[in-house]
Amino acid sequence: MKVRGVVLEQTGGPLTLTELDLADPGPEEVLVRLHASGVCHSDWNAVDGTAESICPVVLGHEGGGVVEAVGAGVSRVAVGDHVALSWTPSCGTCDECLRDLPWHCSTAWPAMATGGLMDGTTRLARDGQPVYHYSFLSTFAEACVVPERSCVRIDGDIPFEIAGLVGCGVSTGVGAVWRTAGVRPGDRVAIVGCGGVGLSALLAARAVGAEPIVAVDAAESKLEFARELGADRTVLVGPTPEETAEAVRRESGGGVDYAIEATGRPEAMQTAFLSTRRRGAAVLIGIPWADAVLELPALTIPRMERRVLGSIYGSTWPERDFAKTFDLYRSGRLPLDKLVTHRLPLDGVERAFDLMRANEAVRVVLDLGGPS
Repeated sequence: MKVRGVVLEQTGGPLTLTELDLADPGPEEVLVRLHASGVCHSDWNAVDGTAESICPVVLGHEGGGVVEAVGAGVSRVAVGDHVALSWTPSCGTCDECLRDLPWHCSTAWPAMATGGLMDGTTRLARDGQPVYHYSFLSTFAEACVVPERSCVRIDGDIPFEIAGLVGCGVSTGVGAVWRTAGVRPGDRVAIVGCGGVGLSALLAARAVGAEPIVAVDAAESKLEFARELGADRTVLVGPTPEETAEAVRRESGGGVDYAIEATGRPEAMQTAFLSTRRRGAAVLIGIPWADAVLELPALTIPRMERRVLGSIYGSTWPERDFAKTFDLYRSGRLPLDKLVTHRLPLDGVERAFDLMRANEAVRVVLDLGGPS
């Protein structure tokens, strides 16, 4: 079938809205007609080279839509089902999956690096030449073919834009609080970086009863938004990580139990670590450049039992965690709709990135339409 999609021609190069050939789904694959796609900072990482992707590639990895066709052997979903898409289609049989770490699936990660689906081949083409998938999904398009295990069926009352955001950014932030860190009621929490992921973490910390919650950012507009979402205190980033951390410790009453870092900048990671009190943990979500180095005061690690916790995808198990997140959204305890500040058509991807980089947007959603 023919679909329109946004293609990144090369790292650092242009984004082109063009017509593509989308093949039928193969065995254990699903064709999804997309209704909405989030625009995530990880997509921009592929553009600017922070995390290079094989090109030409259709970006986008936060999608919600309706199953339109299924390949042989598909049993998880059926035509007509509403689905949220996950970029971690775990195999269920590798060592990591058997350790209940499906987000670290040792089958999926190497396959993702090929720019194809689980078998390493692509379902996208242009003028007879392959166009590659981004994180198995490529949601900057009208439709996509994805692995069956990337599909999580959702109820019809969940908006597609919320389904898309839960597919990555929301789960990354929420999961970092609930799953990686295990924040409990009364724990002190700092959110370092108040973009879409950081603010998702803020909402999760508020929902679990963390107190106080200190929001940290370099943009006053982001801090104002964080206050609206429930931050008890705010700290504007200072000249050095040490000064910013000192302000966090002051505002939190002596340091936090968990500092959730969501920027990928080493200086923000330092701030998070230095903001913790005894036995506190810096939970590092953001993706840094490959050659980035994080320097920490070593003595405080044994003396204060300070910890560093890495968190990919919020340690999220989609089949387990998406439904819980949607339930809390329905109840009002996770007002995820408040994160969506802009809605744009498919040809608005460049504008979405501009808004993101100018700190004018929390979360941009592409409205992809699609038949109801």
